[in-house]
Amino acid sequence: MKRIGIVFGREETFPPALIERINSLKSPGVTAEMLKTGGVVMAQPSGYRVIIDRISQDIPFYRAMLKNAVLNGTIVLNNPFWWSADDKFFNYALASRIGVATPRTVLLPHKEHPPDTNDRSMRNLIYPLDWKQIFSYVGWPAFLKPHSGGGWKHVYKVHDEEEFFKAYDKTGDLCMTLQEAIEFESYFRCYVIGQEKVRVMQYEPRAPHAERYVKAPAPVPAPLHDRIVDDSLKLCRALGYDINTVEFAVRGGIPYAIDFLNPAPDADYHSVGAENFEWVVNAVADLAVRAAQSEANPAAELRWAPLLRGVQLGARAATR
Repeated sequence: MKRIGIVFGREETFPPALIERINSLKSPGVTAEMLKTGGVVMAQPSGYRVIIDRISQDIPFYRAMLKNAVLNGTIVLNNPFWWSADDKFFNYALASRIGVATPRTVLLPHKEHPPDTNDRSMRNLIYPLDWKQIFSYVGWPAFLKPHSGGGWKHVYKVHDEEEFFKAYDKTGDLCMTLQEAIEFESYFRCYVIGQEKVRVMQYEPRAPHAERYVKAPAPVPAPLHDRIVDDSLKLCRALGYDINTVEFAVRGGIPYAIDFLNPAPDADYHSVGAENFEWVVNAVADLAVRAAQSEANPAAELRWAPLLRGVQLGARAATR
């Protein structure tokens, strides 16, 4: 029996629906369940052919357990090794290299020294920074936000130098980026599953969380829709994520990739709505079953060179 395990935290709707859907497919020799684990013995198989990871970004124990599982033949969605290494600033740089529009972004040093460091630890850093050059490149307004993170934590919209420095002073030892603010006329969030299926959803990031998915979306011009789909696939194939969301802010008809480090994206029924929920449950169920039935050895893929060359993988058809 090839078992599919789901590791998750406080989610109440998506994981049980996914387990039910996988089991309802009645694929020969495949079953899904809530993953159970205790102390993890090194180099021992997990007992699961596939694990779907929804929580290891918050729980280091789970992340280490999943890496051990991959080493011993389990396919983990998403790859815990790359997820551990990835960050949003790298994502923006990669997007610019593969031809996806992204806002102008600068990585900034920590406002305060990280723990157990001092000014001598920072001897390679130019001081003072050339703030004039940085502000000229990014422009105003801009967003000051962590180089890796989520949930709109420690995000500040700033309109001039004074607002920037007031916000920067609050960031402590966080590593931040300053990014051009795209004043958008429309905004989209896209589920991308299996690097093949894309669900384009109109989204309003300024609304309360439960109201961000637009209930009555306006028609999207075909060229814009197609570019959003193509760019979503480019990004997820280059990064190697099989479950992700990609967000685009559209300005002047151009979709700018804003956020695409979401390997455990929101899939709660009450926030994404019935139709989106049904789509993502079906898409992830199909992906998990195909992975369980495959002969792939995930440990054979633990090499970074193809990824870090920024090679765009061959085109595959998008399912809308």
